[in-house]
Amino acid sequence: MILAAGESSRMGRDKALLPWPQQAACGTFLSAMIQLFDPFVDVVLVVGGANQGKIAPVVYANGAALVVNPDPPRGQFSSLQVGLHEVLNRGRDAAMITLVDRPPVSPSTIQILSDAFDEALLHSQWAVVPEYGGKHGHPIFAGREMIEAFLRAPATSSAREIEHVHREKISYIPVDDPLVVVNIDTPEQYAELPAPAVSTT
Repeated sequence: MILAAGESSRMGRDKALLPWPQQAACGTFLSAMIQLFDPFVDVVLVVGGANQGKIAPVVYANGAALVVNPDPPRGQFSSLQVGLHEVLNRGRDAAMITLVDRPPVSPSTIQILSDAFDEALLHSQWAVVPEYGGKHGHPIFAGREMIEAFLRAPATSSAREIEHVHREKISYIPVDDPLVVVNIDTPEQYAELPAPAVSTT
């Protein structure tokens, strides 16, 4: 699940539609994230808001499904809850969650976290969160209990607050991928992203 309903006010344009990698002609943050998630899940949900008309073509062109937060000014946590309700409505009991302003991590990182999540469930853990340099990041893998904890919380909560309350039920997995803790809010931060590697083959 990709949360993409924000207004991107500090960026000045929709972060979901920023080119990724930088200078790429056809890829965007949103399309790259959908393509990253697709091999690891059976459905990719994108939560949009007032920007639904702008992001819908990218969502559908990449085989994902669009869920709309009817009141995105309530904040990011409300979008999380809208998306998680849809996860349960579709009969799923786990979700991989990220924000559209988080640059796509490597597929190997997703595989590490996916394997760790399978192991964590065997030990009655509720979720897996990546860690880099002592910081917690995304994507988050949430099982049924974690999903229900998010849904029980007031819409004014934050995911970080709920995770902190249930931290003993969360497995924090160190990964060698700095992008798990990067988020892009401003044009300056976007400009500082490294240029994509140029293939020599």
